[in-house]
Amino acid sequence: MRDQSPDPALTAAPFPSELLIWLSPSFPVGSFAYSQGLEAAVDRDWVRDRETLQDWITALVRHGALKNDLILISLIMRAGSTADVRELIELSAVLQPSSERAQEATDQGRNFVAAFRAGWATRSPIEDAFDTLDVITFPTALAVAASAHALDPAATLETYAVTFCTNLLSAAIRLSVVGQFDGQRLMATLLPTIREVAHATMFATIDDLGSATYGADLASMFHETQTTRLFRS
Repeated sequence: MRDQSPDPALTAAPFPSELLIWLSPSFPVGSFAYSQGLEAAVDRDWVRDRETLQDWITALVRHGALKNDLILISLIMRAGSTADVRELIELSAVLQPSSERAQEATDQGRNFVAAFRAGWATRSPIEDAFDTLDVITFPTALAVAASAHALDPAATLETYAVTFCTNLLSAAIRLSVVGQFDGQRLMATLLPTIREVAHATMFATIDDLGSATYGADLASMFHETQTTRLFRS
């Protein structure tokens, strides 16, 4: 008889309320101010409708920035020592493909740490990374916080991945690429892929890091000299 149990890569993880708070628009990180180069891609007509936007975000999920972020979160949550955590945080900072993307990642990381300390700090030794490093990226700051609160890794990865994509979707709506309803159709289509990649990165190693989204990397560089801009990246 065929096994009717759901595929773990396609089913929802349990979500601790901490994640819903830390990754909500009300948490003062500033994600709304960034588009990760999407604004430049729209300006050059690389992204112009729901189909091209879906292709753009899917590439980032499977082969680009999101995949790397998820691997680093997973590695930090499985790290054996605070020294390993610090090395992974430093690696995340140097993996950024452009100056604006580096500023985006580290500004949000710094903001996350400040907000986390205001109401959520614990006495976990892993939080020492917040004191011993001058630069920390958003995904690695989240990973440290999730580890300090002993949150479920699967939930952490999936929630971060969904937030990453919805932030890009919000930017696309403000850039008039898609409307609200098309945006929801896009997210419904993307969700199985998001879950699949989030599940796969639970078991990733440092050798799995790497990206092949050259268009997105170039767009983030082009944005640095774009004349009219809504976003900081």
